[in-house]
Amino acid sequence: MSSKSVRVRFAPSPTGPLHMGGVRTALYNYLFAKKNNGTFIVRIEDTDQNRFVPGAQEYILDALKWCGIEPTEGPAIGGNYGPYVQSERKELYKPYAEQLVNSDKAYYAFDSAEELDSMRENAKKMGMPNWQYNVVTRASLRNSLTLPQDQVNELLANNTPYVIRMKMPRNVDIRFEDIIRGWVVVNTNNLDDKVLYKSDGMPTYHLANIVDDHLMEISHVIRGEEWLPSAPLHVLLYDAFGWESPKFAHLPLLLRPDGNGKLSKRDGDRLGFPVFPTDWTTAEGELYSGYREKGYFKDAFINMLAFLGWNPGTQQEIFSLDELVQSFSLERVSKSGAKFDPDKTKWFQQQYLRSTSNEELAKLLSKYLNNGYDETKLITICRLMKERATFIQDIATEGSYLFEKPISYDEQTVSKKWKEETPALMKDWISVLSLITEFQHEKIEIAFKSFLEEKQVGIGAVLQNFRLLVTGTAMGPSMFEIAEFLGKEECIDRMNQGLIKIEILKTN
Repeated sequence: MSSKSVRVRFAPSPTGPLHMGGVRTALYNYLFAKKNNGTFIVRIEDTDQNRFVPGAQEYILDALKWCGIEPTEGPAIGGNYGPYVQSERKELYKPYAEQLVNSDKAYYAFDSAEELDSMRENAKKMGMPNWQYNVVTRASLRNSLTLPQDQVNELLANNTPYVIRMKMPRNVDIRFEDIIRGWVVVNTNNLDDKVLYKSDGMPTYHLANIVDDHLMEISHVIRGEEWLPSAPLHVLLYDAFGWESPKFAHLPLLLRPDGNGKLSKRDGDRLGFPVFPTDWTTAEGELYSGYREKGYFKDAFINMLAFLGWNPGTQQEIFSLDELVQSFSLERVSKSGAKFDPDKTKWFQQQYLRSTSNEELAKLLSKYLNNGYDETKLITICRLMKERATFIQDIATEGSYLFEKPISYDEQTVSKKWKEETPALMKDWISVLSLITEFQHEKIEIAFKSFLEEKQVGIGAVLQNFRLLVTGTAMGPSMFEIAEFLGKEECIDRMNQGLIKIEILKTN
């Protein structure tokens, strides 16, 4: 690791909402910074004004806040290396681009878009579909390498539109060590002369990225695998400026659940799960669902994301954010793509829900119900239902019978368990329940066992029908605890009503 202090950045582009892959990149940067007592920076890279989406920057910052991935420096926070939005740094970049021209590392290119389109079209006709502006083709194009100096000066004086392109050297091996992937070697003959500075006065991602990383003293660049093809150019730019390059780490792709291709922004709702941290609504009113609004705990979401490409080397799977900080290392990040598993994501959510106190769950349930339910009752409901729930809303829906009388009865149970002798048996059981003075689950269970002995019947003949009459369902938590919670009067009232309704169902 570099001897200088660790400074990392997450640099999203506000061209749309923050995909969960972007959140994972932010998370790994955050964990690495915290583990090494470093600084985590958020920088908004909005140099591509044509693809700028209103509201995207606010969405990105809000989503990171919900996830608990709080930057040390960034927009609205400040810091000694701002501004942290590239469009606000616009005036910085041109001198650096011109410095490269003056040192013969870059050049002015005056070709119009129409001229370049024509070149591509002609190349296609000649069987060269992937035409590039490069070390070979630049010699026949309109740029400061082919035009006389006085003509170049005249074009610049007349404000003729131009871009500044990197002057890629011929046949040079660019080598750099990636923390995750090891040594990477790319020959410059395979690279084109990328635009560094655009005709609209804005830098491209490549120039702004390098200049900002240098000025912000970034020590490690931790980003997605999709940026790996750009890394050789970035290494070359550091060399061209005479600057020390940061360490690179390119994270594996997030793959679809079937492993077939990269998980995209449009996969989520189509395949039945969110791919965004929070809900995103497009300008056209199209809604893309988020983990927050689906009811996921942020800690469960973050825990799941951490494991998409990284493992701690132990059997432990449940980690708090602080534990992730302590355990995280880039050396344990995989090179190969990480397959997203929506079922495993729900498993993480279940674990977090079960480990949350009944008191805290009751507060969340109260907000969800938006009603004045007694807090003590809600705490008991959460205790009874949490082992069977994945989300807070499941406690309300799966345990609806704890709030109100059942309006229907599980047909399969009625068909299989409700026998000719069942009504008489249930009436006798009602009589036993009515005699219990302290209506507590332990006392109810003792009475139940005595009842089975007296009647010489198996547990299955009574318990499921007892549950059916009281809850309308086939499964759930302890029936004795449910009975205690509802109280003797409510329990018996439900059973008497259920007897009538099920007999009507059976005769129909």
